[in-house]
Amino acid sequence: MHIVIVGGGFAGINLAKELTNEPDIQVTLIDKNNYNFFPPLIYQVATAYLEPSSISYPFRKFFAGKKNLTFRLGEVLRVNQTENTVILNNGEVEYDQLVFASGAETSFFGMENVQKNAIPMKTLNDAIEMRNKLLQNMEKAVLTKNIRERRKLLTVVVAGGGPTGVEVSGMLAEMRNGILRKEYPELETAASNLYLVDGGNALLSPMSEASQKDTFDALTKMGVVVKLNTRVTDFKDDMVYFGNGETIATKNLIWAAGVSAKQFEGIAAESYGRGRRMETDTYNKVKGTSNVFAIGDTSIMTTDVHFPAGHPQVAQVAIQQGKNLAKNFCNLLRNKPMTAFSYYDKGSMAIIGKNKAVVDIPKPKMHFKGFFAWLVWLFIHLISLITYRNRLKTFYNWMVAYFAKDQSYRMIIRPEKDRAI
Repeated sequence: MHIVIVGGGFAGINLAKELTNEPDIQVTLIDKNNYNFFPPLIYQVATAYLEPSSISYPFRKFFAGKKNLTFRLGEVLRVNQTENTVILNNGEVEYDQLVFASGAETSFFGMENVQKNAIPMKTLNDAIEMRNKLLQNMEKAVLTKNIRERRKLLTVVVAGGGPTGVEVSGMLAEMRNGILRKEYPELETAASNLYLVDGGNALLSPMSEASQKDTFDALTKMGVVVKLNTRVTDFKDDMVYFGNGETIATKNLIWAAGVSAKQFEGIAAESYGRGRRMETDTYNKVKGTSNVFAIGDTSIMTTDVHFPAGHPQVAQVAIQQGKNLAKNFCNLLRNKPMTAFSYYDKGSMAIIGKNKAVVDIPKPKMHFKGFFAWLVWLFIHLISLITYRNRLKTFYNWMVAYFAKDQSYRMIIRPEKDRAI
């Protein structure tokens, strides 16, 4: 059996790992990048607390020595279900079973100016771009004599009150209140603001009310201006526009407000559901297909009685679906019945800043905050990294940052054509 996996994120890499050394299964993983990366720590690369290699690892190095796993660098253009082939930008691949684990991409809700001018927070490239832009704007602020222009360069608006928005806001607040005051003495008296805006009535909406309140209070104490029930409608000419008529002058809009799945030619429109996610049955088989599956953020399953509207687009769902589908492929080979997927919610968490985090555990129902929750967050994220190398590098970097109250990755690295500030 030849299984082709499109996408090497949480879902795809866990599916591939579980099928390692299965003698009757050959796996080909296709990805447009040649590396796996850890999205929950993207914001730490973006804010220069981690280097990119701390949260990423090359697929080919990971697959080395695993005889039934191969990697193909490429981007899927379309699927030919009649011929059981995937057409790539650099060739084609035949399959017996096809699995989409392609994750989700940033959604700008049709706002062209926001898409053009905002800083997304979804990929490793996004993180490096954000780091470069924020650092370059700091350098520009040092040079400018115009007070209004300086304020726009130093003001940051973060759109989206989910974990990513909360975590990047907390990190930027700590940097502003500590590191940047030391490294940019020219800006010590300059006016700047950090805003976190969300269209809902609470931060971290899927989490408990206690976590929402703790997060709001902690960010406010750190100097973040939190604006709820406030939706971004446009971003042009260095001005963020909101649905309630308010505006904020800034050159920095960080977009962490929404995601949507990617559609593929060759998969019928009837197979897609809310958020362009592929609708699947309880075994993750895509609706209207015979040998096409979808797992992780790109799929939506409405057969789980505990999640009738579909599972949340979080790492644990992707990991568990990848592992369950691997067992089912093995069962298919051995003529055994497939196992329906059922999501086990292990809880949710978000870090706010140094010694500050919130954790919710559903069974038994528990809520933690502060230093203990911060330790739990650190531990869970460390063990979730793909290799021991990543875990050791990240742990070392965190320890340096914790005790030195600093990190040394604030370097502007960009192509030669973008060298001027």
